[in-house]
Amino acid sequence: MTEGALNSVLLRVVPWSLALIMRVWFFTCRVTVHNPENLLDPKKTGQPVIASFWHYSIIYFFYFQRGNAVTAMVSASRDGEYIARLAKQFGYETARGSRNNKGVEALKGLLRAVRKGNSGAIVADGSQGPARIAQPGAILLASRTGAPLLPMLWSASRYYTVRSWDKTVIPKPFSRIDIFYGEPLHVPAELKAEGVEEYRLLLERRLNELYDTAWGQHDKTGH
Repeated sequence: MTEGALNSVLLRVVPWSLALIMRVWFFTCRVTVHNPENLLDPKKTGQPVIASFWHYSIIYFFYFQRGNAVTAMVSASRDGEYIARLAKQFGYETARGSRNNKGVEALKGLLRAVRKGNSGAIVADGSQGPARIAQPGAILLASRTGAPLLPMLWSASRYYTVRSWDKTVIPKPFSRIDIFYGEPLHVPAELKAEGVEEYRLLLERRLNELYDTAWGQHDKTGH
């Protein structure tokens, strides 16, 4: 079997298999939601929201937010194809860039989706980090669409940590998971460079405050 044919088979099998494992695995976890009053429900408000979170939390959020009308920004890389297909298993749409202009094209795709009424999801520290340092993409998206940013994070009592730049966390079976929703962040329209930087730092601060609170639930300073 050629490398291309093998990759094609893996793309069909791996995301489906992983989604099945995640459904069974995470079903065993006990979940507590904190600050639910901050969760803006688009079905009630009639307005989409933009969920923003640190990269380490992405695996469990795929499962927890399943079934919602959300378009997620996903890398245009080869690995991103697996992520995009995994997202589809949980009912998400994806916005992806081109090989030559990956980030810009993906952001434009997410912009179109939010303007059409779909909620969006964007990793605040990007696909390559540095970890827990906010990138401007979420601020630009919120400024151009008028949709509020919803900071959100989770922590777990017991978990595995992947050896990656973001230290991706996977909750262990039967662990306790605490979901935290931060105060929605309303970004002014058509921000210029200085304004984007101001709100980028504000989002970063809010997410890191939420991070400290979330992991403090388990007497940890971080994962």
